[in-house]
Amino acid sequence: MFRTEEELEDALSRPTPEVCATLARHPGGIVFLGAAGKMGPTLARMAKRADPARRVVAVSRFSGGGEEGFTAHGVETIRCDLLNEAEVANLPDAPNVVYMPGRKFGSTGDEATTWAVNCYLPAVVCKRYARSRIVAFSTGNVYPFSRPESGGPTEDTPLAPVGEYGASALGRERMFGHFSRALGVPVGIIRLNYAVDLRYGVLVDVARKVRAGEPVDLAMGHFNTIWQGDANAMTLRAFDHCAVPPRAFNVTGPVARVRGVAEHFGRLFGVAPRFTGTEADTALISNPAAGVAALGPLRVSTDELVGWVADWLVRGGRLIEKPTHFEARDGKF
Repeated sequence: MFRTEEELEDALSRPTPEVCATLARHPGGIVFLGAAGKMGPTLARMAKRADPARRVVAVSRFSGGGEEGFTAHGVETIRCDLLNEAEVANLPDAPNVVYMPGRKFGSTGDEATTWAVNCYLPAVVCKRYARSRIVAFSTGNVYPFSRPESGGPTEDTPLAPVGEYGASALGRERMFGHFSRALGVPVGIIRLNYAVDLRYGVLVDVARKVRAGEPVDLAMGHFNTIWQGDANAMTLRAFDHCAVPPRAFNVTGPVARVRGVAEHFGRLFGVAPRFTGTEADTALISNPAAGVAALGPLRVSTDELVGWVADWLVRGGRLIEKPTHFEARDGKF
């Protein structure tokens, strides 16, 4: 359990021995592009903690500030509009790059910007870092819906996203695939869903509804989730597996049932959860087996995460007000 955000962020950024070994095999600086999001600060800090002498640089517009969260832990920051090719050209060289930019929320009604961020930007970055190794974030939204009893799509399942955002995420992967082949850039693709760090995530969304007596939507009856500390570690370990053409990994935990998770929270909070909607036969899920085998192991189970989230809410821990909208089945965000 965690009493403060400092304790939480220390755990999220603590490198595993396997992370330290991976980074030792790939010396030189690491540039984190689009690092100011929810996951970037603890991910960059983990890399720095794994090798304090290494140069680690966080790049973002930092439109909402946040540089001090990096610099306090020895991570350099650079302000950059990544859609501006001239600014990208001036970024420092590095043999290792983590690509984190992506646009999901706000896509409906402004689809053109979403496609620019998700599909044009990878081309800019691949050309700028053509001599680097790139670990690039993607999403499980590139997969079709599948039946929970199937275990979810594997990395070899044909991609068939639902909605404009999912299609643009597939476009992002295709751009990395093209430039990896054309320029010889080794790339690893992280298909993430859904990371939880106690301040946000699917489990937080469900827990808040249960505790407040609000109905939990069962339309998307199943989901995957992963402790963000595990997702951070798996992301950095993907440097060992960058390839031409790119190799993709599902970075997530086991499939969980929304009803069962809500009932677990209900027991912890001492309330009876309320539900709305009907559980569909299919859900947006992923099979984590290959990702865990190559990049794992997972150190925190879903049940343990549920307990941590419940304790965090009861303690009044700060929350990041960014719902996942995991229950959306139309691909509109």
